[in-house]
Amino acid sequence: MENTAKQHAEHQATVIRLNETVVNQIAAGEVIERPASVIKELVENAIDAGADRIEVTTANGGKTLMRVSDNGHGMTPEDLTLAVERHCTSKLTDDLMDIRSLGFRGEALPSIGSVSRLSITSRREEDQNAWKITVHGGRVEGPTPAALSRGTVVEVSDLFYATPARLKFLKSDQAETNAITDVFKRMALAFPAVRFSISGGDRSTLEYAATDINGRLEQVLGKAFRENAIEVDAGREGVSLSGLASVPTFHRGNALAQYFFVNGRPVRDKALLGAVRGAYMDHLPSGRHPTLALFLDLDPYLVDVNVHPAKADVRFRDPGLVRGLIVGALKQALSEQGPLTSRAGADAMMDAFRPEQRSNWRPEQQTGFSDWARPLNEKQAEANFSGLAESQSNYQNDFQPSGQVETVAENHESLTDYPLGSARAQVHENYIVAQTEKGLVIVDQHAAHERIVYEKLKAGMRDGLPSQLLLVPEIVDLPEEDVNRLASHSEGFEKLGLELEAFGPGAIAVRGTPAMLGETDVQQLLRDLADEVAEWGSADGLQEKLEHVAATMACHGSVRSGRILKAPEMNALLRQIETTPNSGQCNHGRPTFIELDLKDIERLFGR
Repeated sequence: MENTAKQHAEHQATVIRLNETVVNQIAAGEVIERPASVIKELVENAIDAGADRIEVTTANGGKTLMRVSDNGHGMTPEDLTLAVERHCTSKLTDDLMDIRSLGFRGEALPSIGSVSRLSITSRREEDQNAWKITVHGGRVEGPTPAALSRGTVVEVSDLFYATPARLKFLKSDQAETNAITDVFKRMALAFPAVRFSISGGDRSTLEYAATDINGRLEQVLGKAFRENAIEVDAGREGVSLSGLASVPTFHRGNALAQYFFVNGRPVRDKALLGAVRGAYMDHLPSGRHPTLALFLDLDPYLVDVNVHPAKADVRFRDPGLVRGLIVGALKQALSEQGPLTSRAGADAMMDAFRPEQRSNWRPEQQTGFSDWARPLNEKQAEANFSGLAESQSNYQNDFQPSGQVETVAENHESLTDYPLGSARAQVHENYIVAQTEKGLVIVDQHAAHERIVYEKLKAGMRDGLPSQLLLVPEIVDLPEEDVNRLASHSEGFEKLGLELEAFGPGAIAVRGTPAMLGETDVQQLLRDLADEVAEWGSADGLQEKLEHVAATMACHGSVRSGRILKAPEMNALLRQIETTPNSGQCNHGRPTFIELDLKDIERLFGR
């Protein structure tokens, strides 16, 4: 053990200069994590070169081949030579904070060339011919004359052949192909005016024609997303936010379909993902995620994109401002949408009823159907008709005790002008069937009333919540910096029922807690809030905790399934749904109603 430590110390005592190849390979470890990283860097270079057409080709998940062709400005032989040297770039001034391009570090091409076989062929429009340069494991050859029309073609083959140990860390060809596709889609969303295509033996071809942002969103995320998305448009203190976000009932099992862009740069930032989770917290079931594309625009001096060589992470000067903007804008957009739910439920219902979905069903297999289908003599027909009439009478008698059919249909024709129409019946003592001007609506009475009660509770929270005073103030020991953070938010906490004040340099005195929380662990609550303020610059955690309690109270205090409602009660519930924010889904993310258009119903009957 001592000998090992001594040898290590002796080795550390010698300082050497690493050769250029090793330096580039070390840099490649940060910039080029997998084939998708290569595609990202090369597509960014093409966009910075002014290309409006970019073609990507891959093989074996990018492990054996990646080719990116563009019609950008092209490069001279001198530019090519410098492009494969570290820290050479045409995209950066002396001000490292004033970054207005996608690339700026000058590390991508030399890093790629140090671990693969790289060739770059490029031609400017005014030049007589193209030029080609190659880099194999860090060894540069060229430039030499070549044939190419205007633009640049970058080809990368045998990725990590110079560092074979890193090949073991790559995933399957399909997994790497999927990662490349994800990067490709993010770049395509960021630049809708550019025509993108990707092809290869390891994938099906994807082509995105040049369009506007709405058209590109439909190309990449699908028509279903556009039909189930709401617009987001907000701004605060020089930061603007725009884009589309799905209604809560249109969700997925992971967050891969969440796209964020900061000044046009695709990013995968944990702070932005966390803000989205906070905004949708009381709208989605556990483990489900919305689909969205959000675009943040702000002064380059307010965001640092130089946090990591891969440039996927960013750091905002005021993270609390950005988080608050995203959470507030999404919540406002969701609350202003009115009674809106995803078409997914209605489409699933229509699919279940369509004849092609029941191709194995035979009517003669049903009990009694074959007897009715046979030719009848007059007496048989009369007897069967009498039996049908008696059966229908029994059905009506069985249905009438709840009083819906007779009462609901009376004097409510004008109510069909409302978005959710006029209640016509209650079935299975939980579902309200309402007629609208354009079709019908089926409402889950418990889920709908749960949302109504919850929104009323939240409104009460905004007006101020009562505090439960402690007989003896509880003293919580915290680091001095946490005490200062919490004390600076004491006014906001007081509105939520939490009364606290600094108690010396290293402690907080808690005199009252939110009555809604009941018995609570004050020590843990304060520590959690201090951590949140330290990380985000805000204290939304208490608000979220209270909203979770409010959601539980709403669930227990709403109209229960199995309760028979009279016509006025059903119509009153429909009117409340229409005026309640976020009423398209309950607090757990389930839809509160499904709407069927009359044309869809008519198609079921071949009309």
